[in-house]
Amino acid sequence: MAVTTSTPPQRGADAQAPADAGAAVRAASTGRVASRVFAGLSTGAGVLILVTLAAVAVFLVMEAWPALTASSEDLEAISWFNASSVAAYVGPLVFGTLLASVLALLLAVPVSIGIALFISHYAPRRLAQGLGYLIDLLAAIPSVVYGLWGALWLIGQLDPVFTWLSSTLGFVPLFEGYQAPAKNVLSASVVLAVMILPIITAVSREVFLQTPRLHEEASLALGATRWEMVRMAVLPFGRSGVISAAMLGLGRALGETMAVLMVISPGFLYSFFLLKPGQHQTIAANIASKFPESSGLSVSALIATGLALFVVTFAVNFAARWIIARRAEFSGAN
Repeated sequence: MAVTTSTPPQRGADAQAPADAGAAVRAASTGRVASRVFAGLSTGAGVLILVTLAAVAVFLVMEAWPALTASSEDLEAISWFNASSVAAYVGPLVFGTLLASVLALLLAVPVSIGIALFISHYAPRRLAQGLGYLIDLLAAIPSVVYGLWGALWLIGQLDPVFTWLSSTLGFVPLFEGYQAPAKNVLSASVVLAVMILPIITAVSREVFLQTPRLHEEASLALGATRWEMVRMAVLPFGRSGVISAAMLGLGRALGETMAVLMVISPGFLYSFFLLKPGQHQTIAANIASKFPESSGLSVSALIATGLALFVVTFAVNFAARWIIARRAEFSGAN
């Protein structure tokens, strides 16, 4: 006689399956809600940036409008206004701002790339970490400290160098007519170069560290030296990042105020004499020096110069994005 046994139903497992399905549905629903919230917050942040930028532009235009539409007689009534129109006054300031910033960029970028390459590919690990921290700390120093350093120490150190340049290469208009003390646009550019060097170095270092390891090893395996590996693998990969770093540094140099104000001897000329004092002035430094004694129409004139700086900065960033987009094939993201 065969005895049959029946397996009792597993009620716990059968009950757990719907519970797990319900938990999965709830988790998926929660995930969709979180995704929508995050997308909304991200979109709102992007829109907020555009709204803020537009609000700044509208404010500058509205506040500068009285000076932009004022007659030459009203503008000449301002004690420090030495031009017949706002455009004539802003022109030398824009020229001085661009000249000082471009000179600072020419001085800082090669040094920054060299430091970044040394930290990322040449220095021992402990030394590289220490240098990285030191470079990052330089970016935290206030601009007024750089200005004091430039005015009280750097100018005296640059005096014999500029004297030699003027006496040896004085036949070149760039180095003609040096007069001590060294309160000229080249001294201001050196201070700006030191200020933007940490930013360019930090960004370039991180870009160089993102170079694919296989690219570097393949170059070395083919018999390339370390410099050839850097030239063929690291620099092409990080080119767009270096351009971005240079544009960040240029943005800070364009808007720097106190350091330039404390170092440069102001002037309002279209001049390429880098060693002569009283030739150039930047927009930000001019606003800082004139604003305390301004009121009424003179404030509008200063805000008009600020509007010009806003346009210049926007144009520089637009040009930087265009350059990076043209070299997108070299970017780390690709």
